[in-house]
Amino acid sequence: MTPEPFGARLRHAMDTRGPLCVGIDPHASLLTSWGLNDDIAGLERFTRTVVEALADRVAVLKPQSAFFERFGSRGVAVLEKAVEEARAAGALVLMDAKRGDIGSTMGAYAATYLDKDSPLFSDAVTVSPYLGFGSLRPALDAAAVSGAGVFVLALTSNPEGAEVQRATAADGRSLAQVMLDHMAAENAGATPLGSVGAVVGATLADAGADLAVNGPLLAPGIGAQGATPADLPRVFGASVGNVVPSVSRGVLRHGPDASGLREAAGRFADEVRTAVSEG
Repeated sequence: MTPEPFGARLRHAMDTRGPLCVGIDPHASLLTSWGLNDDIAGLERFTRTVVEALADRVAVLKPQSAFFERFGSRGVAVLEKAVEEARAAGALVLMDAKRGDIGSTMGAYAATYLDKDSPLFSDAVTVSPYLGFGSLRPALDAAAVSGAGVFVLALTSNPEGAEVQRATAADGRSLAQVMLDHMAAENAGATPLGSVGAVVGATLADAGADLAVNGPLLAPGIGAQGATPADLPRVFGASVGNVVPSVSRGVLRHGPDASGLREAAGRFADEVRTAVSEG
C-alpha cells in the first residue's frame, strides 16, 4: 500500500493545527533556565515536557539532533523516544540533522531517518545540497518510498550562508536559485503540496529568489533570532501560504511549565494565521 505523501500530510496538519513548527533544542543554557542540570536526566525531563505539552496540538515538532548526540548513545535514546511519542500524539516530526554527503554515505543517512524500520524514522529530515543536488538522490528516493519529506537548505538565516548561497552559477542564477529550481522539478505535479521543502530564513531582508517550489518552506528565525510572523508576507510573497515558520527559544523559554509552552505556541500560531491571511 502506497503511503500518503508527506506534503499531503503536512498540508492537512497545517490546515487543522496551524502552520507552526516548534523546535526542540535542549542546549545547556536553556536546560539551566528551566532549573535542570545539563545531563541526561535534564535532557530527558526537558524533552518529555515539550513533547507532552505540544505534540497533540502543533503541526510540526523539530528536534535538533546535535543537542541529543552530544550526550552519546543515551542522548540518542532520548531522541528515539521523543520521535516515537511525538508522532503517536499526532505531530509530524522534522529531524533537524542537516545531513549531506555522497553515495553510500548519503544512503546510510537516508536509512537512518527515512526508513520506517529505523528507530529514528521521522516524517521529514533537513539536508544540505551543497555537494550538488544530485548527491541528495538517496534521501529523495527513500523519502518517496516511505511517504516522508526532505527539507533542503536554500537561503539560510545565518549571515555566513550568503557567500555560498548567493554565489552565481555559470548561467547567472544564484546557487540558491539552482537548488530551488531542482526542488520545483521534484515537486512538479504534486497536490496539494510537494514533499520536497526548502529552508529559507524568515530573517532575510529579501529572499531575492523564486520560492514557488510547490513545496513547503521551512522558515527558521521567528522569535529569538529577530523575525516576527508579520515579516513572513514580505519575505515569502505569493508563497507565504506554504510557509512553516519555525520557533524554538521563543516558545521554549516559557517552560518548564507546560501551560506556558502551550500558550506561547498558540500565540505564535495565531499570529502566523493572521499574517498569512493578511499577506
